[in-house]
Amino acid sequence: MKLSDQIISTAKETISNEAEAIANLENFIDEEFIQAVETIYRSEGRVVVTGIGKSAIIANKIVATLNSTGTPAIFMHAADAIHGDLGIVQTNDVVICISKSGNSPEIKVLVPLIKNFNNTLIGLTANKESFLGKEADFVLNCYVEKEACPNNLAPTTSTTAQMVIGDAVAICLLNLKGFTSKDFAKYHPGGSLGKKLYLRVSDITSQNLKPEVSPDANVADTIIEISEKMLGVTAVVDDGEIIGIITDGDIRRMLKNHSEIKGLKARDIMSARPKTIDQEELAVEALEVLEKNKISQLLAVENGKYAGVVHLHNLIREGIL
Repeated sequence: MKLSDQIISTAKETISNEAEAIANLENFIDEEFIQAVETIYRSEGRVVVTGIGKSAIIANKIVATLNSTGTPAIFMHAADAIHGDLGIVQTNDVVICISKSGNSPEIKVLVPLIKNFNNTLIGLTANKESFLGKEADFVLNCYVEKEACPNNLAPTTSTTAQMVIGDAVAICLLNLKGFTSKDFAKYHPGGSLGKKLYLRVSDITSQNLKPEVSPDANVADTIIEISEKMLGVTAVVDDGEIIGIITDGDIRRMLKNHSEIKGLKARDIMSARPKTIDQEELAVEALEVLEKNKISQLLAVENGKYAGVVHLHNLIREGIL
């Protein structure tokens, strides 16, 4: 077999193995899963997620997902917990302990300590008959028949299953809490993801100059206004209300279609009824209007009056596009 064929075959087999195992997890969504989610939902404390080895890495990911979806969570390394970090666990906290085997030495030491504190213990394990499975108040079953590793040793499919069950818990809690996109924005204020959820049209227009001419402005003044405001466009405004728009393209078409431009006014070359958007709309909504209409500039309004311009370049610069 060629090297390339071997790589493709192995990759596809790995994906197929993991996909089948993940699909099978649906069979483990049972009464204990419901009780575990309800316990976390009703808890007045945090979710402390612990594990060791690869399970500790998955624990960190689950903590990040819970925090970002409105459920306060914190990571505690199972080995460090029995050497002083057990103080992380507070009275009302719910503890999720992750272990594929449920029988690792650190888990056997840690579990009785958590039970002594009277915290609810949720076991996330592939072995319900393990020490963790028997001692936990509730078990989240993440059993997999085999690892993707050909030697059935390296944690691959099992860690993927742990992460999927963690995601299922987080999304169930998200739905129970009625967690919305606005809530999500509070926890993701940075980067393009956050900006899509909170950046408004007014945040964009406030950065730009505000090109406008009257309907009776001559061509020279109109071109100067477009040039000086550097947005490739000007609104045609009458008593604060938008009656038209003139773009660079309109200027080019005017020069092509009129041999004599001396007597032309802004009203003669403008495009009437231009697309507009309210200042309070999200910037991502402005992007949708621009893309739908295949235009580069959009006029913003506030209380029906002209407020400014949103340019496609603004959205690119902000990372919205």
